[in-house]
Amino acid sequence: MTPVHEEGTPSRLVETAQRALLAMRLGDDAAAIEAAALEALATDDTRALMLLLFGTCSEMVATLGDGGAAPVKVQVFDSEGEEVAIDDAEPPVRTAVRTLLAEVHGNTDDASQQLEIALANASPDEVESLIVQALRWTMRLSTACLERDLPVEPWIAEALLD
Repeated sequence: MTPVHEEGTPSRLVETAQRALLAMRLGDDAAAIEAAALEALATDDTRALMLLLFGTCSEMVATLGDGGAAPVKVQVFDSEGEEVAIDDAEPPVRTAVRTLLAEVHGNTDDASQQLEIALANASPDEVESLIVQALRWTMRLSTACLERDLPVEPWIAEALLD
């Protein structure tokens, strides 16, 4: 039996996400992709890993948005970290936006379906792009929460504050 983390998430998924966030925090996107993508792809858990990240991002959006009272801006970044318009984003990034918005609005089934469709049709490069986008949002949202003394999942804080 796989050890389980908070709220029923397998601890190996949490550990994979932590390793990827730590690598990204250190400025190594390639290592982040390796930590997340290779582990998840090898165990066929890519969708579960993405749902973990997007679900956590959704919680932080709600926290930062004061339960919906204050809007939170969703930004899309290219491979160099530059912001781009959502309509100009690559398909995996548009999928990331749709997935996050579904999660934010409490539609976990829709989020899962978005990911399932994308992963079934995506090339390995597109899957990597989707993972990087989820990791970037997780980092940025958690950093914003930490800067405002708002709650962040302990496993994320651990990866970002080590």
